[in-house]
Amino acid sequence: MTNVVLVGTLDTKGVEYGWLRERLLRAGVDVTLVDTGVMGEPRVPADVPREAVARAAGTELSELRAAADRGAAVTTMARGAEAVVIRLHAEGRLDAILAIGGSGGTSIATRAMRALPLGVPKLMVSSMASGDVSVYVGSSDITMMYSVVDIAGINTVSAPVLANAADAAAGMAKGFAQGSRAVRPGRLGSGERPLIAASMAGVTTPGVDAARERLTELGYEVLVFHVSGTGGRTLESLAGQGVFAGILDLTLSELADELCGGILTAGPDRLSAAGQAGVPQVVSLGALDMVKFGPLEKLPERVRYRRVRVHNPSITVIRTTEAECTELGRLVAAKLRAATGPTAVCVPLRGLSTLGAPDGPYHDPAADSALFTALREGLRGGSAELFDYDTHINDPSFGRAAADRLHALITDRQERAPAA
Repeated sequence: MTNVVLVGTLDTKGVEYGWLRERLLRAGVDVTLVDTGVMGEPRVPADVPREAVARAAGTELSELRAAADRGAAVTTMARGAEAVVIRLHAEGRLDAILAIGGSGGTSIATRAMRALPLGVPKLMVSSMASGDVSVYVGSSDITMMYSVVDIAGINTVSAPVLANAADAAAGMAKGFAQGSRAVRPGRLGSGERPLIAASMAGVTTPGVDAARERLTELGYEVLVFHVSGTGGRTLESLAGQGVFAGILDLTLSELADELCGGILTAGPDRLSAAGQAGVPQVVSLGALDMVKFGPLEKLPERVRYRRVRVHNPSITVIRTTEAECTELGRLVAAKLRAATGPTAVCVPLRGLSTLGAPDGPYHDPAADSALFTALREGLRGGSAELFDYDTHINDPSFGRAAADRLHALITDRQERAPAA
């Protein structure tokens, strides 16, 4: 039987969860209700009581009550809910997860949701959903639904919102149960096409497209991530989970944004997960010739007199300097020297983006040379291999060559595995 897991605080939202459970049962699915409340008494009975959730987090409910620290209680019950949900999924008792709540309930439930594989239906109805939800969604595929009013009783507004949520969760659960569409690790020899992650921006699209087409010919499924900050974080998260057979990281502009204060940074851990996980990776330097800021009228004073170009009404880019390129070369080298898996670096000597092409506004041989020199010096003595190509990054031959390099790394590892 298809099963939807409900996760929530049954002391403050018990009536609403009871209503949701009835709606789901009428929709023809089973329900497992997990109670993450602490202080008040539950308004409806739970299938997984709060005591069990607290123990899953390594503590007792009585200790949380005695401490009377709401922040600590939320953190602990979120950890316990995560453990419970992982177990239910492993036991085949979770085809979708649904939760409702304010800031605390959303924090608890979405932590549990983020622990589930991609493809498992995850729906969060929250009063926080009309703002910045990145802290709740992270790099997962959680669907956020705005509750419109606070979740405090069943009323004229909340009833249709919650009904839609329950019906959506029931439908997704039935579809998921029939198809089992969760993403599994992209291991070779599984009978399915192994997964490759590729990073791309608009200014590196032709080269990455050529690489993607070549990898598809070679039997891979390529997932392309737009280097918009969120895209890089998602790539890193999935790489760390072992989803990919290899990484084709040709576009690193998020590193330039992190170094220079741009708006599309993926954080300091970008270009780290594949190396830490030992995943074969081919890396290039795409779009390190620019940093992205917001609209032109909001451009910081400190960069206003640099080489500036309006990319679109929302994004303005500036050209990286020789000094910044030197630092970026050192940074990329340091990250790749730490990699535990096979790593190759492909350097397109004639330009790193459409803007940096020989006839482009950001063509700067001196800055590019500073980047290449710092990279070579930083990689010296390490295990990462470096290959120079007398082409532009968007030349189709470069993309195909990078794809072939990645295929060689993957197949070489596969051939060596039985002997290891």
